[in-house]
Amino acid sequence: MRIQHLDQDTKTNLLEDLLRRSPSHYVEYEKRVSEILEKVKSGKDAALFEYTKQFDGAQINASNVRVTEEEIREAYSLVEDSLLDVIRKALHNIRIYHEKQRQNSWFDSQPDGTVLGQKVTPLKRVGVYVPGGKAAYPSSVLMNIAPAKAAGVEEILMTTPPGKDGKVEPTTLVAACEAGADAIYKAGGAQAIAALAYGTESIPKVDKIVGPGNIYVALAKKAVYGHVSIDAIAGPSEILVIADETANHRYVAADLLSQAEHDELASAILLTTSSELAEKVSEEAKAFAEQLSRKDIIRKSLDNYGYILVADTMEDVIDVANEIASEHLEIQTKNPYDIMTKIRNAGAIFIGEYSSEPLGDYFAGPNHVLPTNGTAKFFSPLSVDDFIKKSSIIAYSREALEAVHKDIEYFAESEYLTAHTNSIKVRFEKE
Repeated sequence: MRIQHLDQDTKTNLLEDLLRRSPSHYVEYEKRVSEILEKVKSGKDAALFEYTKQFDGAQINASNVRVTEEEIREAYSLVEDSLLDVIRKALHNIRIYHEKQRQNSWFDSQPDGTVLGQKVTPLKRVGVYVPGGKAAYPSSVLMNIAPAKAAGVEEILMTTPPGKDGKVEPTTLVAACEAGADAIYKAGGAQAIAALAYGTESIPKVDKIVGPGNIYVALAKKAVYGHVSIDAIAGPSEILVIADETANHRYVAADLLSQAEHDELASAILLTTSSELAEKVSEEAKAFAEQLSRKDIIRKSLDNYGYILVADTMEDVIDVANEIASEHLEIQTKNPYDIMTKIRNAGAIFIGEYSSEPLGDYFAGPNHVLPTNGTAKFFSPLSVDDFIKKSSIIAYSREALEAVHKDIEYFAESEYLTAHTNSIKVRFEKE
């Protein structure tokens, strides 16, 4: 991994480099995505099945697009009991964490007859997109469905691309069943997003779409936003490690590679005040990479977006970390909680040398669907909040309104909205 001294130039270059990974920079794909969305919107099932054959090589039709109970039973028979046990343990942790996020409606009444409040309502129908293709992602299934269930969503639909044999990866099906998906459909890519956003003869329209995917999925979600709600537009994976001279260089190197293996566009950054640690981590990362199954992806990721930056002070480290606003942020320092209090922008914060990033990906309980590409400055992890909506409650008695009606009329008149004024005034016209 490249080692650089942290100064204003390296900071500026780093931030510009990372922003180039954003899905918003891939405009060359937008026309193709738009074509797919429009074709599925107008052609519905026929277009969806045509794209599934074209992109996934599977013969899908109205009779087999929805996963059957028989297919789910077959999936259970193919998943090892030991893996099923781990899935259930992880799901238990994820459920407990998200159940603590639930909100209740509230009402506040006053003696004059004023009632103000907030009504919390779960979304009716949500679509969860789960990637397929080269790998299975049962962890993403759990992380997207569990908060929706905790929120009380009435109907959770899942779409995932089938293999050429028309089947869905067994661990994906088992995870969906365990988490509580109400229906699972064999559809992937931008065409699946279109089906969820507009509805087809086989797949009902949803109110919100969540879940990660490739550039086509990300741009499709961006395009349908407003027609339906979405969680976020996910970019490539990111990890940033803040470490000082007390950190274990092997732990740091291993954690950096845990994200570099995701994608050639993944970002792995170490910010440190120790030149010695920087050298050791660089050497260890190189040694680890040679032993790992995705070493080619790791090499390209580190060559493109892997950095070790040596800063003069920990204050400089914290400043840059807040500017980067990383998806995953690990703190491996002598006083990690002190550093944590100064972090404003991060998707998930891992404190201490035994809080490795994969702990959050799979098992601890907090959601692993996190803001990327600097959006942690204003976005949060996926949560129960993403699956509810809130309605304001306003109820005034005549007595309460009478006390303030002239103020309201005056305010409305100041904006030259005479119908607003009249709506209040008419209630007291006999006085």
